[in-house]
Order: sequence, then C-alpha cells, then structure tokens
Amino acid sequence: MSPSPRPWASVVIPIKDERDNLTPLTERVLKVLSAREESKTAPFELVYVDDGSSDGSSELLDDLQRRHPAIVRVLHFDRNYGQSSAFDAGFKHSTGDLVITLDGDLQNDPADIDKMLPLLQQFDLVCGWRTTRNDSLVRKISSRIANAVRSAVTGDRVHDTGCSLKIFRRAVVDKLQLFTGMHRFFPALAIMHGFTVTEIPVSHYPRAHGISKYGVGNRLFKSLYDLIAVRWMQHRCLRYTLRT
Repeated sequence: MSPSPRPWASVVIPIKDERDNLTPLTERVLKVLSAREESKTAPFELVYVDDGSSDGSSELLDDLQRRHPAIVRVLHFDRNYGQSSAFDAGFKHSTGDLVITLDGDLQNDPADIDKMLPLLQQFDLVCGWRTTRNDSLVRKISSRIANAVRSAVTGDRVHDTGCSLKIFRRAVVDKLQLFTGMHRFFPALAIMHGFTVTEIPVSHYPRAHGISKYGVGNRLFKSLYDLIAVRWMQHRCLRYTLRT
C-alpha cells in the first residue's frame, strides 16, 4: 500500500473566539482550494489552532473536523497563548509543501489565494497588502505608524506585515524560530534567512461577527518593543557557506 501523498498546501488559521465566523470561513476556504488544479492530484489540509477560545468555538471546530475528517484538523491550546504561539503550532503540525495563513475573522478573502499563488514561481513568501482597510481610524493610524517604523528599521520594504494572509514555501516556515510577537515580523525574518519576499494587494472586509482582539496598547507599543529584538537577530543571524 503506497503512502498518502503529501498535501500540496496547508492552511493555518489561529482562532480565538470566532464561533460565528467558523462555518462560512471553512466553506470559503474549501471552495477556493477544491477548485485548484493541484487539488485534483494531491490533498490539502486546513489546520485550525484554537487559542483558548471560550465562546463555543472549540466545540464547533471539533464538529467541523468530524464533518470534514480528510481535510480539517484542529489543535487545542489549554489556554490563550497568543498568535505567535498559534502560528508556531500550526506550522509544526502542518505537512503541506506550501503554508497559507489567514485570520479567522472573515476580513481576509480566501479567494485572493488564487492571485497570490503564481508569485511563488519567483518568491518564497508572498504577503497580502490591505491597500483599503476596513477598520477603525485608530487601528488604521496605529498600523500605519507601526508598519512605517518596522519597515524603516528592518528594511523588509513590506507595507502591511499585519495582514495575516500570506503564503510560505515550506522551507521558510521550517527555518523560522518564533518568539512571542514575532508573527508581526515574518517578512523580515524570512529575508534574514536569505528567502525572497514580495507583496500583492488583497481585499479587506469589515468584521461582521465577534470583536477584535487587538488595539493600540497590544499592537502598536508591543510591536515597537519587539522590533528591538528583531533588529538584534538580524545582526546576529548565522550566515556561512562551506567551501567545496
């Protein structure tokens, strides 16, 4: 009996209290990936990481896994650890050649995956860029400041690293060593390890259900603090080539 083929893609989605978004989100992701030509010859997987939800999301995720046992996988944290931990667990438990990330709030459009995938012929990491944000004025301003400062300090030249819609080659996520807050710096960390990065405009929709988990205090100030650590890592990253 031959082993099952490796998934061509893994979709990793951190979840914290997004019960009302989970069913439509799952349906949209499955619709987009099932239509891809790659899915006719190899499987894909959807990996949800339940980051300590308390609104019924945990139970609904388990139900979605029962309904789609060949595709949906669920990882449950014993409490809330944050988005960096959720991405790290999802990366380590995923098996796809490509790793696609997005938020669980339906503000990202899974249909944008189709226009991002062709860029992987030239780049190792493709980032979504929310050129038209559907967020509050405070969130827009705080993100603009944080992105401008981060880009200037790290040199990653990415306008919107806060957009969770990204597609990684497997080699990139295998190389990443994450710490708390490091999900905000995926492009800079990838470049630090010699990978190529680009970005492309994507859609962004208003939040229809649930409430945002982020504000100025836990987004702007923490990201600027973490920037110091990333800058240190950029200067201390090991880079060497063996002579043949």
